[in-house]
Amino acid sequence: MLGLKKSDLQIQQDVLRELRWDTRLGATEVGVETDKGIVTLTGTVDSFAKKGAASEAAHRVQGVLDVANDINVHFPGVGTPTDAEVAAAVRHALEWDVFVPHRQIRSTVADGWVTLEGEVHHIRQRLDAEAAIRNITGVKGLWNEIRVKAPKVDPVQIRKTIHDALERRVDREADRIKVDVDDGTVRLTGRVPSWMQKQAVLGAVAHAPGVSAVTDELRIDFSA
Repeated sequence: MLGLKKSDLQIQQDVLRELRWDTRLGATEVGVETDKGIVTLTGTVDSFAKKGAASEAAHRVQGVLDVANDINVHFPGVGTPTDAEVAAAVRHALEWDVFVPHRQIRSTVADGWVTLEGEVHHIRQRLDAEAAIRNITGVKGLWNEIRVKAPKVDPVQIRKTIHDALERRVDREADRIKVDVDDGTVRLTGRVPSWMQKQAVLGAVAHAPGVSAVTDELRIDFSA
């Protein structure tokens, strides 16, 4: 089957199977539509974490290029946390995560939607702050407005550091990825064979010193 392109129907069925396989999701919570490798997820779930889990499950399927997550988050009326309770939980989660500089981050909660603001020194810290609150009960959605103020590093050194990390993590894929650096912003272009490899690349870049933003233009090419 390797090298054979899947039909949209095959991709849809495989995504549905993967959703059923994921124990974090209910068997009938999520609907799936597929068009030329682009998967649209629909339905209603009772947590923001489940919405994210559905995206992750879809991306794990061979043949999926992109995912449009149109799943709604709706909490049962009884016992739904108030915005004040969610805000307290967010603060607690940020404080308890050892990788998050919580004193540099503030949050606003409105109707279950959390906005994170502040300033950190590394992209990884921005991502860790977001991850810390994704599984909190009562969170309907998240806007991450944290700015990254990275220390100035020579663009040549940034490019070399990233390339070395890619060689350690994704082996032969490193030569297929082009890294451009302009004033702390890294632009990634090229091909990767899977969503997992793409995440590995982005994870490597997130740790690079001197990077303040990433423009992700990587394409998933299953024949790569």
